[in-house]
Amino acid sequence: MISPVQLTPTHDESQIADFFQESVGQWHSERRYYTLPEGETKEIESVIEIRFLAPGSDQLHTLGQMHDLSDEVSLICGAEVTWESTDVLKGRKESQGSTLFGALGNILYRDRGFATSKPVTAKYYFPNPKTLCLRTEYKGSVFEEELKLIGSKYRTRQTIISRAGEQLMIGQYLEKRI
Repeated sequence: MISPVQLTPTHDESQIADFFQESVGQWHSERRYYTLPEGETKEIESVIEIRFLAPGSDQLHTLGQMHDLSDEVSLICGAEVTWESTDVLKGRKESQGSTLFGALGNILYRDRGFATSKPVTAKYYFPNPKTLCLRTEYKGSVFEEELKLIGSKYRTRQTIISRAGEQLMIGQYLEKRI
């Protein structure tokens, strides 16, 4: 049996492992989506749980297979995120589910996208150690995300969704550690 290639983590890979580990735990997320240009607003509250995925975990192996990565290449780390969401304005359950993230180089592999259940990839970078920026493109849409750790108890997130160069939606999130 050939063992997976062990690569020395890049600077961004070390940072994403730290970022995922600092994000582990339960979070209460309050978010607001603004549909552009009309300005329709949707308010969602969620309970989110984040687990760190170490190199060699079964989930990372499965994620690699979804993306047709060679068995000789291993995702260096990842996260499993589960959530349960409620539409605040309508007072009803919005969604629940889970998603997997895995990192290799400057690519973040996901088992699903924001607007698709199919596997997607995002390019990521860190403008500073506490801020993760992602850019995901599929089905003609672009998803630009920024996640920022604020101390050990808070995170902010912002997502901008565009199509054909026009911004369609902005999502803003405040997440508090439970």
